[in-house]
Amino acid sequence: MKLQALIFDVDGTLADTERDGHRPAFNQAFKEAGLDWHWDVALYGELLAVTGGKERIRYFVERYHPNYKKDEEFDSLVAQLHRDKTRIYTELLSTGKIPLRAGVKRLLFEARAAGLRLAIATTTTPENVTTLLKHTLGEESLSWFEVIAAGDIVPAKKPAPDIYLWALKKLQLGAEVCLAFEDSENGLKSSLGAGLKTIVTINDYTANHQFDGAAVVLSDLGEPDVPCQVLQGILDGSYYVDLAALTKL
Repeated sequence: MKLQALIFDVDGTLADTERDGHRPAFNQAFKEAGLDWHWDVALYGELLAVTGGKERIRYFVERYHPNYKKDEEFDSLVAQLHRDKTRIYTELLSTGKIPLRAGVKRLLFEARAAGLRLAIATTTTPENVTTLLKHTLGEESLSWFEVIAAGDIVPAKKPAPDIYLWALKKLQLGAEVCLAFEDSENGLKSSLGAGLKTIVTINDYTANHQFDGAAVVLSDLGEPDVPCQVLQGILDGSYYVDLAALTKL
């Protein structure tokens, strides 16, 4: 069947947003709330096993502050911390200090030129998605993605397949004519659960994850003059991911 659409995860896949974006934004939100919580690089790597920012905060409190007294306002506190974190994160994105990963911009342009449909499936908030796109690809890029499935649009976060199933439903396409792009084990489980063939590009936080079932696992998408590394699977003679390589996959 002919490839018709590409569906992208965001954090860690389109850009390396986790370590130098979301993590310091969480820490600043904690500081503004008068909390002495701090997530260093190693701890944040552990917390990334929990998908969803609000869920991550709850896990952190239960795991590292078991004696913290949760009153009836705790859920409101978590929600406010997450809103503050999103505000701080989008301000950071607006400075342009978080670029797209290697090969992403080129592949998006190639896909659009070829008439492929584009979509996003992520657990991050819609605001985070749109801000990243605007400050890396320009305001017009918001119209490139026919579907942006993000945040709490479905109740079950990755590794549940719900967010991808929602995106496929909105696209009115079967999984067999789409390809997904992910960076993590939970993300891969989500896309595979929706029946999607998936390309994985690892990052510092996900290099040791298990990627059984991925079509191919790469260091990044690569560029014509800067080849990617193939870590699992076969890219069939290609040195970077372009439409020809995607068609073969």
